[in-house]
Amino acid sequence: MQELKGKTAIITGASRGIGAAAAEELARLGVSVVLAARSLGEIEALAAKIGAAGGKASALACDVSRYDEVAAAVAHCQTTFGGLDILVNNAGVIDPIARLAESDPAAWDLAVDINLKGVYHGLRAALPVMEAQGSGVIVNISSGAATGALEGWSHYCSTKAAVLSLTRCADKEYGDKGIRVVGLSPGTVATDMQVSIKASGINPVSQLDPSVHIPADWPAKAIAWLCTAEAAEFAGTDFSLKTEEGRRRVGLA
Repeated sequence: MQELKGKTAIITGASRGIGAAAAEELARLGVSVVLAARSLGEIEALAAKIGAAGGKASALACDVSRYDEVAAAVAHCQTTFGGLDILVNNAGVIDPIARLAESDPAAWDLAVDINLKGVYHGLRAALPVMEAQGSGVIVNISSGAATGALEGWSHYCSTKAAVLSLTRCADKEYGDKGIRVVGLSPGTVATDMQVSIKASGINPVSQLDPSVHIPADWPAKAIAWLCTAEAAEFAGTDFSLKTEEGRRRVGLA
């Protein structure tokens, strides 16, 4: 992990869960991090916590559904920390969980704007910068929902499937330019998202015992590892943290 020291990163959806854990893990490894989220309160507190621990962090309000705000986050990272080496496209929503015929079209549209278009906006803003410098890593947070169908999750399954396709397309277009784009499928993680899933009572995931969910610092460690040269073979794919082999590669087993 020493190779990450001195790098710069943007993490979207950094206010809680996987995003916040990834920000702390990358900062611990010497990465200067831009924390991006729709509201400033939690990410400003997290930036202060990282700073108090000796790391470098900057908080920036950013709605990933708006391309101009994502582009501004990339520019902010460049001016504040001197470049952009890592982008973690983590922002995502699972609410509201509903069967198709009962779903709210406006809420379904918003999920597409955040889960899918937000990732595209990140790719579109970061790739020219990374191509110009001849290097970079983009980690798109994926899910087993990308390749499976779950009742009540039409918005989530379809957007995650689209993100997997974006990962593959970006790798095909930029893999020979020194840029690695990879997905991370972490499995079920003990975050606020699980509260909504449990409350819905829809599909088998809502019936899982909370004890089976992994802590957010596991995918955070996986994100950091995926940014190293050791993980180069997974470019253009979804790396799964649900397998024993995947956890062993990250150092969690």
